[in-house]
Formats: sequence, structure tokens, C-alpha cells
Amino acid sequence: MSPSGPGAVPDVQNGAVVQNGAVPRAGGGAVRQDSLAYRGPLAREPLVNALAAHAVPGLERVTRGSDGAAVERLLTLPSGPVEIAVRFRSDGEVVLARPQLPDAEDAELTARVRSWLDLEADHTVIDPFLSRFDLLEPLVRCHPGLRVPGTTDGFETAVLTVLGQQVTLAAARTFGARLVASFGRPGPAGLSTFPTPESLAAVPAEDIQAAVRIPHARARTVSAVARAAAEGLALHPGADRNTARRELLALPGIGPWTADYLAVRVLGDRDAYPADDLVLKRALGVGTGREAALLSQPWRPWRSYALFHLWTAAAYAPVGKAAVGKAAG
Repeated sequence: MSPSGPGAVPDVQNGAVVQNGAVPRAGGGAVRQDSLAYRGPLAREPLVNALAAHAVPGLERVTRGSDGAAVERLLTLPSGPVEIAVRFRSDGEVVLARPQLPDAEDAELTARVRSWLDLEADHTVIDPFLSRFDLLEPLVRCHPGLRVPGTTDGFETAVLTVLGQQVTLAAARTFGARLVASFGRPGPAGLSTFPTPESLAAVPAEDIQAAVRIPHARARTVSAVARAAAEGLALHPGADRNTARRELLALPGIGPWTADYLAVRVLGDRDAYPADDLVLKRALGVGTGREAALLSQPWRPWRSYALFHLWTAAAYAPVGKAAVGKAAG
């Protein structure tokens, strides 16, 4: 969910993904809707802005209405893909809409959505801790309850992260949309599911390059990630970070930034910290990743939240709200 990537240019204010209109409902039949609880405050606008900035056309749909915003996508369960809609109401309520499902599948779906939106985070603990630091205190005050978005599909996020290396967010969304249109599976509501590791691993890198229109080296990396995931690379919350990092770094085209970013988004490591991120270094006023890493040591074990506060100040803050503190410059 980085506004950068190594060498990328932030451009979160786009009109193609974020649309005005009614908040959608999930599915065409009976719909179950439940409010999702969370602890402490919730910074709704930065979360919606971050999700919208990375929403791939055909894969996710972000809408805004007079009473809030919503994100629609398909989520694959053992019985197949189902459409979900998460509604962020202006009164702070978060509502999950999905089809009626067997209890076990509904529990799995709900847990994945909660992880995706970081709703298990306890900001009665995190915010007071980060507020102890002069650089972070004004950022926390500006956006109490800032969430670190996770993922509903670790393989999907890994591939989209590779496609977003060293390009703008707009280009990354375009590449993702081409990949989904070429190799995904169409589902309900005009949305598609992301290709599975096995299906994408079976596609020659040359075909990925031609369909997505990316350099061959980037297509090779996508193929390598797909093969590794198909062969057992763990890309889910709670997976061993050291093992995942070692296996990721062994793949062509995967460097420390990508491995650390995926530790944040996919593995759920809330102390992971891509110190070489360009936006992060600019916000901290340092020139090297080593300096950024040293500055972050007092923020343990919540460095990912510090990271997202700095990224939010740089790119995801609501329109018209100035960045706060050192990150503004």
C-alpha cells in the first residue's frame, strides 16, 4: 500500500477508481450484513483513500456516496468466489455485506476481511505509544486510529507489488488490470478473481509480458513469484517472516524493499519497515535506508504504523488537509 515503491511517484488523486454514487450491496440474492467491531478510533478517510489508490479495475471497485464509502471485490472461498462489499459509514460504522454462507465459510470470510482492514489492531495501545515521539505525535493527532491495510489474498498482493515496482500507482493499476483481464476468471458484478499461483505459473513469461505490456525482466519476476507460491511459499498473515523473506529474496527481481513491504501487507508483521522507501526517507529527512532504520528503532514494535502515518501525511491524507510535522516537507 506504499505511495512509492522504489522510484515510484505518488498519484493517489485519481478519478477513474473512486466514483460518486450509491454504496453497493454484495451479491444478487439474500445478503447478510453485519457491523464489524474495532478497538479505539478508526481513521476512515486515509484507509479508504489508500484502498482506492491501489484498487485495480476489474478486481476491486471503490465508490463514495453521501453516507460514506464502500469497497467491492470478490473473495475466493472453498466453494468458489463470492462478492463482498465493505461499507464505511460516515458515522464510523463498518458494515460487511456478503451472501448467506455456511457458518464455517462465513467465519473464514469475516476473519479475512478483518485482517485486510486491520480491525484487530488496538489503537488504545498503539496511538499512545507513537504519540510519545515528537515526529509522530502530530501525525497521530491528525489521524487517530490509522490502520495498516493488509490483504485478502497474499499472492495477489505480491504480484501487484511486483507490477508496481518503479512506476506510478496509475501505471501499476493499469498493469494489474491487464493481468486480471488476461488471466483472471470473470465472476459476479462485473468483477474477476485474481489468477491462482498454479494458473499463472503455467503461463510463459513471454505471454505475461505481451499481455500486461511490461519489461521481460518484470514478467520473469511475476512468473517466479507464481511458481514459488504454487510450490509452497507462505504468503499469509502469521507466516514465518524470516523464512518468507529468505525465499522472496532468492527470486529474481525481488529486493529488500519488496520483501519488507510484503511483510507489512501480507504477513501482518506490524514491526516490518521498508527502510529504503523513497517517500519514507524524504519524510524523515535522511538520505539512506540505514539512517531511516536507525531513526525507527525507538518505534518498535509498531514501526509499520509509524510508516503508514508518514506515508499518509505524504500521499493519503484527505484532500485539503495539510501534512503534519516533518513529513510535510
